Amino acid sequence: MTATATLRDSTRVDWRGLAWAYLFFWYFSGVTHVLLQLSGTTGSYGLRQATIASFLWLIPLLLFPQRARPIAAGIGLVLWAFSLASLGYYCIYGQEFSQSVIFIMFESNPAEASEYFAQYFAWWMVPALLIYSTVAWLLWCRVRPVHLSRRAAWISVLLIAFSLLAFPQIKNLRRGALSAALAAETIQTRMEPAVPWQMVVGYLQYQEQLAGMQELLDKNKKLPPIENLVDPNNGQPTSFVLVIGESTNRQHMSLYGYARKTTPKLDALRTQLTVFNQVIGPRPYTIEVLQQALTFADQENPDLYLSTPSLMNIMKQAGYKTFWITNQQTMTKRNTMLTNFSQQMDEQIYLNHSREQNSRAYDDNVLEPFQQVLADPAEKKFIVVHLLGTHMKYEYRFPPEFAHFNDRSGLAEWVTEEQVPVINNYDNAVLFNDQVVARLIDIFAAAQAHGLLVYFSDHGEDVFDSPGHKVLGRNEGRPTEPMYAVPFLIWESENWKKSHPGDLSKFVDRPYQTSHFIHTWADLIGLRFAGFDPSKSLVNSAFKERPLLVGDPASPKGLIDLHTRLPAQQ
Repeated sequence: MTATATLRDSTRVDWRGLAWAYLFFWYFSGVTHVLLQLSGTTGSYGLRQATIASFLWLIPLLLFPQRARPIAAGIGLVLWAFSLASLGYYCIYGQEFSQSVIFIMFESNPAEASEYFAQYFAWWMVPALLIYSTVAWLLWCRVRPVHLSRRAAWISVLLIAFSLLAFPQIKNLRRGALSAALAAETIQTRMEPAVPWQMVVGYLQYQEQLAGMQELLDKNKKLPPIENLVDPNNGQPTSFVLVIGESTNRQHMSLYGYARKTTPKLDALRTQLTVFNQVIGPRPYTIEVLQQALTFADQENPDLYLSTPSLMNIMKQAGYKTFWITNQQTMTKRNTMLTNFSQQMDEQIYLNHSREQNSRAYDDNVLEPFQQVLADPAEKKFIVVHLLGTHMKYEYRFPPEFAHFNDRSGLAEWVTEEQVPVINNYDNAVLFNDQVVARLIDIFAAAQAHGLLVYFSDHGEDVFDSPGHKVLGRNEGRPTEPMYAVPFLIWESENWKKSHPGDLSKFVDRPYQTSHFIHTWADLIGLRFAGFDPSKSLVNSAFKERPLLVGDPASPKGLIDLHTRLPAQQ
């Protein structure tokens, strides 16, 4: 071989060797994400980010090619160990391992952990582990030294570092919001879908959010009890259920006159329900709504949730055993307040541990736990069921068998071809939500409990409904009625109706805002306490009609009365 040929061979990049090394590292993150994709459980974000993050492990191989195999073996063992958690979690639950799972892990004791293992362990897991590990070993056998010139190696390292660390900051720079904390958060978000960062970042975020939640809980525990609390239900077994929906616009429910039959189950129960026609949420965001609906806060006094007892506190003080069943995500930066509310209860059941909102976690998950909680021997029970409802993306909110609406039948003439699939998905989500809410009522009825159930959604969703028919989703800066128009209904057990005769139907057309729900709830179940205001109760003869204020209360001048300042629906 000539000197020229030798030089040419020494400068040639071993692309195949690089590909095998990358595939080895990608394998530990990629397999689970591919399974999530094939099952339609999540969107593609996690797979994309894991694919990018896997390039990180090429850096030591490029800098120390002569030790490629032992370096790859060491990194691979770590990735393999961490990947077993995410892969195992998918095999058991069909969901993505996330920060919420870490929260549940640390909230469980060893006995509970062993019970979970005994319940979900199956024989096929052993051969599956062996096959998974064997493929990893075979890929490692393909790893070989990839020699580059020092210059080429460092250029490659810098390119990888730029794509992982610097490139994600471009969006922050464009917004003029770059800071060390924001840069670190952006990098964490992009790296988290890959192992081992799922566990590492998830744990760091868990600690951060746990501290924030604990601070809120500590403040809540220091609040004095509500004064002059009287509960007429003492001495008899009583169960009260509050079902909180998500993103459900009543204008898409046939229960409220929508042209499509999207709520056949609730329609069939119509004679057993009291359906309120003019209820709205105060804001188009879950946390901000519940900060008001579950406390004494409202649009004019938005911070009272920090300084006054919550509905959960009051029910516990009244002697009820309290339960929180949720299909919403648990411990995330955004959902710390939700977790705080749930932790104010005696028992919590967290069912959705997905990292992304765009993942399949169907609301029928709540049915079995609800049935179990109703069977609890406590004489007085207060149960909150928090659904994921019809939250965007709508196609993740219903199983395939509920894809009933698949053309433009029943839709208005103004609906464009591009809007048809979006509206169909939303209506299918409403259809499945109808199934879940109706089943909760059926289960409650079968328990022959003495009590009642209230269902309302936190806020609505504009699915091209408002005039102009171009708005999708929610935007507090540009409010439309569908963003706030929510279903609100009450179901009373036969035992309850016998002991509490009365006609709630005379109140169904009252304009009302769920900001004052705590007063309506107290009135419905008979609680009285200092601070109860009958004029804020939807079902009280002393009810006083108020402006339906929507908007951000941090800017009081921006608050508007929904029914007087918005254009009429078309």
